[in-house]
Amino acid sequence: MVVTKEVEIGGKIFSFETGRFAKQADGAVMVRYADTMVLATVVSTKEPKEGQDYFPLQVEYREKTSAAGKIPGGFFKREGRPTEKEILSSRLIDRPIRPMFPEGYFNETQVLVTVYSSDSQHDGDILGACAASAALMVSDAPFDGPIAEVRVGRINGQFVINPTHDELEHSDIDATVAGTETSIVMVEGESMEISEADMLEALRVGHESIKILCRAQKELAREIARAKRPVALPQYAEGLVTDVKQLGEVRLKELSQTVLAKEQRSESTSHVYEDVHKALDEKYPEQTAQIDAILHDIEYHAMRSTILEQGKRLDGRGLTDIRPITCEVGLLPRTHGSALFTRGETQSLTTATLGTKLDEQILEGLMAETTKRFMLHYNFPPFSVGEVGRVSGPGRREIGHGNLAERALKNLIPPETEFPYTIRIVSDILESNGSSSMATVCAGSLALFDAGVPVKRPIAGIAMGLVKEGDKVAILSDILGNEDHLGDMDFKVAGTQQGITAFQMDIKIQGITLAVMEKALAQAKDGRFHILGVMNQYLAEPRAELSQFAPRLQTVKIPVDMIGTLIGPGGKNIRQLVKDSGAEINVEDDGTVTIAAVQKESADIAMEFIRKLAELPEVGKVYNATVRKIMEFGAFVEILPGKEGLVHISQLDVKRVEKVEDLFKVGDTMEVKLMQIDPEGKLSLSRKATMPGGENAKEEMDRARERRKSAPHRPRPDHGRR
Repeated sequence: MVVTKEVEIGGKIFSFETGRFAKQADGAVMVRYADTMVLATVVSTKEPKEGQDYFPLQVEYREKTSAAGKIPGGFFKREGRPTEKEILSSRLIDRPIRPMFPEGYFNETQVLVTVYSSDSQHDGDILGACAASAALMVSDAPFDGPIAEVRVGRINGQFVINPTHDELEHSDIDATVAGTETSIVMVEGESMEISEADMLEALRVGHESIKILCRAQKELAREIARAKRPVALPQYAEGLVTDVKQLGEVRLKELSQTVLAKEQRSESTSHVYEDVHKALDEKYPEQTAQIDAILHDIEYHAMRSTILEQGKRLDGRGLTDIRPITCEVGLLPRTHGSALFTRGETQSLTTATLGTKLDEQILEGLMAETTKRFMLHYNFPPFSVGEVGRVSGPGRREIGHGNLAERALKNLIPPETEFPYTIRIVSDILESNGSSSMATVCAGSLALFDAGVPVKRPIAGIAMGLVKEGDKVAILSDILGNEDHLGDMDFKVAGTQQGITAFQMDIKIQGITLAVMEKALAQAKDGRFHILGVMNQYLAEPRAELSQFAPRLQTVKIPVDMIGTLIGPGGKNIRQLVKDSGAEINVEDDGTVTIAAVQKESADIAMEFIRKLAELPEVGKVYNATVRKIMEFGAFVEILPGKEGLVHISQLDVKRVEKVEDLFKVGDTMEVKLMQIDPEGKLSLSRKATMPGGENAKEEMDRARERRKSAPHRPRPDHGRR
């Protein structure tokens, strides 16, 4: 049975359809918005793996290039490993649906989201989240949804739901908002230094459309009317919970009220777990996982109770206190810019590198191909948390954290017309206990300043936490790793003194209200201002000069019709210029030429060549010419790039010359004077005119020209032609 539900969102029809596609999946829904269509499928195993004590949810978002009428690039001509865009979109779908599964559901669940049609204006990521939620609603997998997701923009002061790709170019907000009918579940986005009030209004406007989409999914699920499978709650052996509490509860509660460093707390907590196991493993064989689960539950409630009842945190801080911050800048001598930012037990060593137009990243996908001149890459090595781990390429978490920090900084980067550099920021997390992505924002801002990038204002970030039990709510500034793990929210806000530039919120409970978010935003603003104040004590504005190791960029404009001459046949001229000068040269279609060189001499050589290329030959001017070709009657020489003329054999010297080769060979140079430019643009040159005794060279050339004009025309011999 095919069932379709349609609603209007942002002035366009948003449709959900099930029953036509992928009928062997547990649930499948095709979503359409304008001409973009996304299919989500759900399959969940019937039984959990034996011993499984966590929920193995896999969410994969993929874009078929055929959806936009394209063929993949590369040798294999087919889709391969997920792109960064696909990974980020997978996270946008995973994060809002994950908290909607009931506790104790450990069946392996796979959600596959595929874009099958793209109009290159409406992104498939938010549609994929709605499709995934709807597919879960019509499946038998337990899911406490629905959720829905929309994108919110603001153009000329007016909020727009699901703006097109072109509209987003003119928007000062790009916010992805996910929620249920009653609350907000996830937020992700960037903005142009907006106020906290503006952000709340964007969330409120987005939530109105989310309610409509959630109601449509409920109607779809009611019509399908498929029963949900039961969830088996964990069963403990009789007396196990009591025995574990008697042995571990008091000690874990004492630990939650004791101020300890991260490693000390971890070690002390491990001792409690080990002691309980030693005491109970014989009495309760094969109950190791159950004992750990009970202890974790005690630890969870102990920390939360200390915060809610006493307003005291694990490291002794109050709810709004920020950990001590230290900064160092310029500590890496050969980088273009560097900074070390340390906040408590979280530390980021970040570098800034300046490159040229050729260093820009090319972005391919369903949208039109573009380039990217500001990049931020985030690395999280295992030693940062005192662990041994596999070192490979960046994972989803690293890509997501790096993207958030990049969003926080990018809108403050000067435009290419003012600062024509490609910029790469690399953050290596050396220690982690709290938000390393927000430490990256702070370190990135300082590294940009140290590199001399004229960023408008310093940018800082802070992570907020939440502990909520019934009506009791505690909002925590600058959360620790344990407060993130045992708390209910991770809300990151980055910005300047002027406003918010990026934000990301994830929760573990099923949504929070706008009132809670308003309080969290106000507290985050205070924390951000505190961090900016500390950063400004170390470096308050960009350095006046770039690093001596950064390339210097010079730009010059040449006539468009001379671009071909500069490049030369098959790029011959520009390759030779790069080789001769040691500079990097980029030519735009409008004639703008950018020269990049670390050494001034290299830039000067390239600039002189380009200046001469644009120069027009001037009669009477003396040039340093290069011999390009030797003929019986004279030598063809190049006086300016791409501009050649003839030095007649009679004009090579003040004395008679029998053979050109007696004086010059190809590649030699000589000083010549431009004597005449004929109507066809041919250049007549004289070396004699630059030499003592050659003062009459012009008159001699004129007389020779007159003799040639008055000489009778003699037909060429036909050499026996018939």
